[in-house]
Amino acid sequence: MNSEISKKISRRKFFGTSSAALAGLTIVPSHVVSGLGHISPSDKLNVAGIGIGGKGRGVIESIAKTENIVALCDVDWSDRVERVFSTYPRALRFKDFRVMFDKQKEIDAVMIATPDHTHAVITMEAIKRGKHVYTEKPLTQTIYESRILTEAARKYKVATQMGNQGQAGDSPRRLREIISDGAIGPIHEVHVWTDRPNRGFSGTYWPQGITRPGEVMPVPDSLDWDLYVGPAPMRPFNSVYHPTGWRGWWDFGTGALGDIGCHSFDPVFRALKLKYPLSVQAVSTLVNDETYPLGSKVTYDFPARDHMPPVRLTWYDGGLRPPRIEGIEKGVQMGTGGTLYIGENGMILGNQILPGALNESYQRPEPYIPSSPGHSEEWILACKGGNPAGSNFDWAGPLTETVLLGNIALRPELRDKLSYQNLDFNSAKMNFPNLPEADNFLHHEYREGWSL
Repeated sequence: MNSEISKKISRRKFFGTSSAALAGLTIVPSHVVSGLGHISPSDKLNVAGIGIGGKGRGVIESIAKTENIVALCDVDWSDRVERVFSTYPRALRFKDFRVMFDKQKEIDAVMIATPDHTHAVITMEAIKRGKHVYTEKPLTQTIYESRILTEAARKYKVATQMGNQGQAGDSPRRLREIISDGAIGPIHEVHVWTDRPNRGFSGTYWPQGITRPGEVMPVPDSLDWDLYVGPAPMRPFNSVYHPTGWRGWWDFGTGALGDIGCHSFDPVFRALKLKYPLSVQAVSTLVNDETYPLGSKVTYDFPARDHMPPVRLTWYDGGLRPPRIEGIEKGVQMGTGGTLYIGENGMILGNQILPGALNESYQRPEPYIPSSPGHSEEWILACKGGNPAGSNFDWAGPLTETVLLGNIALRPELRDKLSYQNLDFNSAKMNFPNLPEADNFLHHEYREGWSL
């Protein structure tokens, strides 16, 4: 962390820092920048894509069904990126997002799907220039970044969406309805698990639990490695980081929790009206200062709210899963990934009510939560003056912060002290009152030349 942020971030100091950062922003609404003056639902947005070789390709395809793709940016003009370029031949092409913003003035909105460590700096630059933003999950790599982006988006009234696509589905809406109806009574415990980063017997999605490779590989001709590293500390190129292995490295990604947590926690947060936990604790396989552990268990404790009791949310990754819970009938499969809600009168596994007798006797309410037009469609409508998207930053920011709290609890530097105590979180002051040295991991220092 830099000299300012490395100090204990009190509420006064944080909001002073936020205000100072935001005061320097010159924001012009995107409909003014584009010359439209007013964007009606029938007008098309001019959209730019940043990070288009992986997940971003599919998001751009969804947006392109109704909107104009006017600029595309990626640090690696590999074959898979060139294929995207050829799909949108009229879009201008860039490697540096800052150059893109300077040269292509007719951008209304930006889709960002880069590795996690560059989400915040690119998203803030878009906000500073009055662009609506769609940023893939997790919203940021650090808690401080999430807080300041949430404030910036709210202050300057740009339309936002985080890319946790499942929130737009009907299934979590039906889940909220039956939980609200009291199908299993008050819920006091939730378990969420995933096989990431493992993939059964076929290998891994990305490496974790390893140290930095000693081999220095030549940088591919298509890749600007300096731009790829961005705000992270510089290191030699190795194919273990790019194009697909970055997620497991502390410097570039947010591990299995960051990858899946914003997806899996979202329906839990909506159904149980959660926001910030009071504390977090974590255990894991051996962890080092280069990559996240092979497997971990992270437990969050949330306070009572809206007549709901306190609830404990436990996360498992790396193929770990909860022990067999009493009351789960023989033959019911837990699966390699899932969510289990435990209430006073029963359980919900996925959307299946347990035990079977309760499921048979329970009369589900008629669906009443309206369907979404689609995840990217929500954002497009919000950009044109419609309702906020379902995972706008006011929602996605606190959700991301909670996910990232788990990664702080996994830090190797804190492992010994956290082996015998919870990590308490004061969300208002954004600090850890029982372990002040953990405040250092709320953010980190950027490489020279990079800033929010």
